[in-house]
Amino acid sequence: MTVPRETEAAILRLHYGEHWPYGTIATQLGVHIDVVRRVLNRPPAGAAAPTARRPSVIQPYAEFIEQSLQQYPKLLATRLYDMIRERGYTGSVRTVREYVAAVRPDAKTDAFLRLETLPGEQAQIDWMHVGSLHVAGGERPLWAFVLVMSYSRAMWAELVVDLSAAALCRSLVRAAAYFGGVPRQWLFDNPKTVVIERHGDAVRFHPALLSLSAHLRVQPRLCGVAKPQEKGRVERTVRYLRDRFFAGRTVVDIDQGNKDLLRFFDEIAHQRPHPRLQGRTVAEVLVEEQPRLLALPDPLPPTEHVVPVAVDKTAFVRFDTNLYSVPPAHAGRTLTLVADDRVLYLLDGESVVARHARSLGRRQTVEDPQHRAELLAQRRAAQDLKGRDRLRAISPSIDVLLSRWVTEGRMTGPTVFRLVKMLDLYGNAVFADAVADLVAREVADLGAFAVACEKARRARSLPIPVGVAMPAHIPDRDVIPHDLEDYDEP
Repeated sequence: MTVPRETEAAILRLHYGEHWPYGTIATQLGVHIDVVRRVLNRPPAGAAAPTARRPSVIQPYAEFIEQSLQQYPKLLATRLYDMIRERGYTGSVRTVREYVAAVRPDAKTDAFLRLETLPGEQAQIDWMHVGSLHVAGGERPLWAFVLVMSYSRAMWAELVVDLSAAALCRSLVRAAAYFGGVPRQWLFDNPKTVVIERHGDAVRFHPALLSLSAHLRVQPRLCGVAKPQEKGRVERTVRYLRDRFFAGRTVVDIDQGNKDLLRFFDEIAHQRPHPRLQGRTVAEVLVEEQPRLLALPDPLPPTEHVVPVAVDKTAFVRFDTNLYSVPPAHAGRTLTLVADDRVLYLLDGESVVARHARSLGRRQTVEDPQHRAELLAQRRAAQDLKGRDRLRAISPSIDVLLSRWVTEGRMTGPTVFRLVKMLDLYGNAVFADAVADLVAREVADLGAFAVACEKARRARSLPIPVGVAMPAHIPDRDVIPHDLEDYDEP
């Protein structure tokens, strides 16, 4: 299609003079965008031969830009503009954008080999974030552990709030119990709960995962870094669960959510047609695959999280931001904590000293009423002052008087303090007689107790207990009186 020279001139003016984009020029002039491209990519018909172009302001920086793009193909033109401006560039960012668009290397497209696995050979594993769970004390991120059998496409998943290695092993064992066996390979991505360190093909797996793999005779494998296509089956399963199960659903309880997941697998997910084996459902192919799975050991390997914990002075241990009580006799000691996602045990050697339901809340206090009762009894015994024990040793009947004083509303501490003072002044025998006297007369007055002490002292013909407080500057010396028989003689 040819256009009038006036239209060509307008296209050139609007693009180079007004900097209009192709689409805007085509819309405003009423021509096809391909016409605009053709006009801008060749000189107008009949035009004189182009003269030598003035050197572009970006030309001194062309080599630097191309080298940078070779090393970092996705580098933004604006970032390159900032880099060359620091090196003396004085042109516009638009010039840089146009040049980068012309010289940026084309993205490489990889061709992937379609792989088929044998029955019972491999399972692919991943996690998906499905929202937040409202718990006491705040919120917790909610995740779904997803495992799909590569041959049958049968899936299993559970909701979790913990992404630790212990939680991974726990979910793997539960998945194995659901399928009635394990495949020969587990294919993972590269999270820290699976691989501690990786350099190329050299991989150091997490010890907990290695231990479980050895117990179940499964080989753990990793896909390539940043290559999700190598575990495409679980990636598609994650997308399927997100669109078919979690879309429009709010999880308020993990246990109920996991029950709904199992029902979804049995009634919907496993009844869908198999993507490769025409005419068969996923459930039918799973029945074919299950005899090829490795048998499970009996019993299943333990997957609890085991860690030593210190008991603080208030007889609590801290785990996952929460406090759990222990008997007060273990305060200040170190115990062994054994926990899964439902129950938490505290062990002293092989003896269980405390058991609690695992709390999913944050900064919560989980306390056994029996531990509280033991602690209160211990505190009451601690409040029983040493002076009171001393009074009981002299006269066990003192508890009768103390009970009366408590009933009257007297403070026990000051009362015991005054009784100890009287014991020190009058001695054990007088004090015991005074206690017996007040108990017999059913008197509970503290002044009456002092009178009784004085009465008992006189009955025993004991000297008056007088305490003389000497100033600090007077030394304590024994004074020997002299004979006064000749004092009045002249």
